Amino acid sequence: MAGTSGTIGRAVADALLADGHTVTCLNRREVGVAKDARLAVARFDDRASLGKAVATARPSAVISCIASRSGAPKDAHAVDYQANSNLLVAAERAGAEHFILLSAICVQKPRLAFQHAKLAFEAELVASSIDHTIVRPTAFFKSLSGQARRVAKGGRFMLFGDGELTRCKPISDRDCARFVADCVFDPARRGQVLPIGGPGPAISLKEQGELLFEAARRKPRFQSISPRMFTVIARILSVAAPFLDWFATKAEYARIAHYYATESMLVLDPESGEYNEEMTPEFGEDRLADHYKFLLEPDG
Repeated sequence: MAGTSGTIGRAVADALLADGHTVTCLNRREVGVAKDARLAVARFDDRASLGKAVATARPSAVISCIASRSGAPKDAHAVDYQANSNLLVAAERAGAEHFILLSAICVQKPRLAFQHAKLAFEAELVASSIDHTIVRPTAFFKSLSGQARRVAKGGRFMLFGDGELTRCKPISDRDCARFVADCVFDPARRGQVLPIGGPGPAISLKEQGELLFEAARRKPRFQSISPRMFTVIARILSVAAPFLDWFATKAEYARIAHYYATESMLVLDPESGEYNEEMTPEFGEDRLADHYKFLLEPDG
């Protein structure tokens, strides 16, 4: 499997090992290898190197948890699309029967470079000769924890608008990993695109803040900013984007910030065009409130 240097990929590898599977971690460097897993080192931009590593592992299933770290256009194309495409070619040539892709629920309404890159590879995977399963998780606990330390120190929780613009059903690394690992031998999940969230109900940004203040045992203190700020920043930076990559990258960061400030991480109802809490499947047992409590413990 690829992408075990990240927290989700590492959790998937651990889940597979706990189930008794033989796991080969395919990495660019000798890092992020789960205990008792094998290691294969290869460059994802080198089809020959990658093909040799995958062929040596002789996988029945290939799992990809790789994703661009920045979301910048060049990084998104190189990782979310091209690295996965190269891995798919290697998997086909090695005789793998099943390719499981960890994607993202936000590709339902693509406006960003990394979303288009993910969708391009999803289409390529669906058209390939290998059975596929595409998993699209909602928000992860980690992505909703960026303000934890500030709140713990008595700071304000930053809201976009009134804090009710978006909602999500966050899922833990462990629960997401268990769902992905279960895809290996569940025939009902083959040939499927599977959105998945954690236990409901869906919560807003303001409710996330309230959970954090409760975990920190502090009185709620909020500060609101307008998502339009990111749109203005993106427009200004985009003027110079055709001439310098730095401006193009920063403009994309602003667009990413605006997207997550205004779009829910729930299933998009194709008929109404609205995000639908009831249509968003739930899985697992871990709760965001418990994660916050653990995170804000002295040794968390």
